[in-house]
Amino acid sequence: MRAWRVTRPGPITSGPLTQHDEPIPRPAPGELLVRVLACGVCRTDLHVSEGDLPVHRPAVVPGHEVVGVVEEIGEGVGEDTAAEFPPGEKVGVPWLRNTCGTCRYCVRGAENLCPDSHYTGWDADGGYADYVTVPADYALPLPSGYSDTDLAPLLCAGIIGYRALRRAELPPGGRLGVYGFGGSAHLTTQVAIAEGARVHVMTRGSAARELATDLGAASVRGAADPPPEPLDAAVLFAPAGELVPVALTALDRGATLAIAGIHLTDVPPLNYRAHLFEERQLRSVTANTRDDAREFLRLAGRHRLRVSTTPYALDEADCALADLAAGRVVGAAVLRPDLSAARG
Repeated sequence: MRAWRVTRPGPITSGPLTQHDEPIPRPAPGELLVRVLACGVCRTDLHVSEGDLPVHRPAVVPGHEVVGVVEEIGEGVGEDTAAEFPPGEKVGVPWLRNTCGTCRYCVRGAENLCPDSHYTGWDADGGYADYVTVPADYALPLPSGYSDTDLAPLLCAGIIGYRALRRAELPPGGRLGVYGFGGSAHLTTQVAIAEGARVHVMTRGSAARELATDLGAASVRGAADPPPEPLDAAVLFAPAGELVPVALTALDRGATLAIAGIHLTDVPPLNYRAHLFEERQLRSVTANTRDDAREFLRLAGRHRLRVSTTPYALDEADCALADLAAGRVVGAAVLRPDLSAARG
């Protein structure tokens, strides 16, 4: 099979990924072997490739927005799980790969905070390949009505955006600010609008602004511009720490800013009166739980989301990441093993 590995983390222009021809992996006890149909290209993959995140598995295969077909069930998979994901069933392979299940965080339902959690495409090989394995208890059922390409971004961009939206505590009918408008933000915006929110998007790039307008944003402005009205909640998707005080300044009293990314550049000093006083809150988002994932995917099944994607052949994974880094991707890039490379 083909697989892309991060052999020398560094700037994407330095060629940190190399493609290899490898044997198809075998599922370990409790795992499923999945043939990849599509794999979304997440900004976290870029952080892994460029070394923004510490190396957890040397020469890892990135990719954690995987749509595939179950090819083989490993020993020890429970009967209920095996019945849910039999051979030939379409399945999602997400970022959260496994947790300990016994720590105080897991026991209280906050498995995303588990100190012994592991992640697809960081701690274990991911979906920039023809095949991938996944612990069966962490595989996800997929909603109908979407193409494989459209399903892929739902598995991280959609899920983590959904958790960030919930962390922001947007009140019913409230005013939401969205900072940055890529794969995750364009899905979260649709969820918020479907739930009755008025959404103001602050982002750079004419194509992103056009998409935000097309999806129903009440206003679209530059990344550091003030929204036309105070915000009841905001989500920062851009990995730009300098936007934290900008977004906090735009919040109304008692409002919350949630930071959706796993990586953020340094945040400038905050002024207590200008940025936090009057019970404004600043929250981070650390992965998601399986309950978050299944809840969001059920919502995506009820409300048909418009997923903006740019497909790439699997052989173009390095090109897809370079385009993401340069801001040339509108919506979400998705790798397709069945496509032929078309770019020089």
